[in-house]
Amino acid sequence: AMRRAEVATIAAVNGPAMGAGFDLANMCDLRIGSTAAQFAESFINVSLIAGDGGSWFLQRLVGAQRAAELTLTGRVVKAEEARAIGILLDVTEPDALLPRAKEIASQIAAKPPLAVRYAKRTLRLAQDQALDDHLEACASFQALLQKTGDHLEALAAFFEKRPGNFKGE
Repeated sequence: AMRRAEVATIAAVNGPAMGAGFDLANMCDLRIGSTAAQFAESFINVSLIAGDGGSWFLQRLVGAQRAAELTLTGRVVKAEEARAIGILLDVTEPDALLPRAKEIASQIAAKPPLAVRYAKRTLRLAQDQALDDHLEACASFQALLQKTGDHLEALAAFFEKRPGNFKGE
């Protein structure tokens, strides 16, 4: 369900995200954390494996070697390291976490909704498609979006130097 979500998903982590909590955060499009955030692919510590797709998502975030190290050791990663290795986009102080998440969400929400959905879809497709297939899908999506009222509104707003008023049509 997280992978199929057509709206942007943002994880705001303000403490430990271990095991399934870590996997859930990794399923989101964007992840920010406070300085109190900690992460671990900790299933190995209780003689289990991630059964929720965690290994699939983690490799795409940090690469195969780092994912193997985190999965096979169950090591805890603190916020600054999580940012350095690609798990987190940003690290804030705990009281600034939700305002930062809302700021990012507002930036995305201000964009044309259909374009956001298709952009997210292209990002997901790119993980599994060959380049030629991906370019074909992008051309199809682009053709659809060029016929929307939001595209015309975006052009008008650009030339009139004003924010767009998008309706998702």
